[in-house]
Amino acid sequence: MANVSIDRVSKDYQAGIRAVDTVSFDIRAGEFIVLVGPSGCGKSTLLRMVAGLETITEGEIGIGERIINHVDPADRDIAMVFQNYALYPHMSVRNNMAYGLKNRGMNRADIEKRVAEAAGILQLEEYLDRKPRQLSGGQRQRVAMGRAIVREPAAFLFDEPLSNLDAKLRVEMRGEIKQLQKRLGTTSIYVTHDQLEAMTMADRIVVLNGGRIEQIGSPLDVYRAPQSAFVASFIGSPAMNMISVRGENGNLVIGDQTVAMTNGHAVPDGPVTLGVRAEDVRLAEAGVTADIDLTVDYVEELGAGRLVHGHLGEARLAVSLPSGGPLSDRLGLKLDRDMLHLFDASTGRRL
Repeated sequence: MANVSIDRVSKDYQAGIRAVDTVSFDIRAGEFIVLVGPSGCGKSTLLRMVAGLETITEGEIGIGERIINHVDPADRDIAMVFQNYALYPHMSVRNNMAYGLKNRGMNRADIEKRVAEAAGILQLEEYLDRKPRQLSGGQRQRVAMGRAIVREPAAFLFDEPLSNLDAKLRVEMRGEIKQLQKRLGTTSIYVTHDQLEAMTMADRIVVLNGGRIEQIGSPLDVYRAPQSAFVASFIGSPAMNMISVRGENGNLVIGDQTVAMTNGHAVPDGPVTLGVRAEDVRLAEAGVTADIDLTVDYVEELGAGRLVHGHLGEARLAVSLPSGGPLSDRLGLKLDRDMLHLFDASTGRRL
């Protein structure tokens, strides 16, 4: 395993399109980093630059002690797992896993040993003589990972490897990949547009938007302290409620309702964006004055709880509440003052 450094890296295409814009961060040896963001944010382009599949317009990328900008992909000591598996359909599982080692001229005994060890780790022993078409999607992805493991690379690169799988299998496979990476201790860079994958798998998350880094941090740091309205609305399921409000005399005015701020929040006068997660709102107890009154539009019953969707004036709000019991059409709600997030209405940056 090795550290990876990305220093002021940019990627320009023709017609003045900048896909990646002056991105810098370091990945520690053995760390699992997830690049996450919407389609077109530059995450796959950045990964492909690390792999050597895209040229670098500006900046430097290093693996270990080497700057690899002009190193051929085959000589970068990395292994990549693709979205579409990229298996050879005419080869057996065994030969798919061994192919890269044969090309490197490794002797047969060592190849067989590595393939057997990887097959054991991935529970593929009984499938070694099958062709990819005889395997399920999850099994094919295991073969693709096995092909990467046998190379014993300095870093693994994953380009949305679970996007072709159904929801249940995605959950199973993301757990398997995380356990595998922890067992092998290999530095890993994982690209996904799925923020749940990012939250459950990453040691640290790099949130990208428009080719730039919005925030880097542990999953809980990014979830609990988003540094921009974009991060706040992108990370979390359901998405954080983002409400256009007004600061007035240190308090928040939401529609025609005023929420007194008594916990030290500095609320500037004028337009402000309020962020509040669904779980940080609760029903006001009997006899307690509500902070806001929500008109209920519809309810999603989720089994362990329910997600109530409603509005106050023009603002929309989703609230996570316990299951059971009837709900009225209008609910008095209390806001957890310590869990409110305030963002500049024009820049989107955290206040």
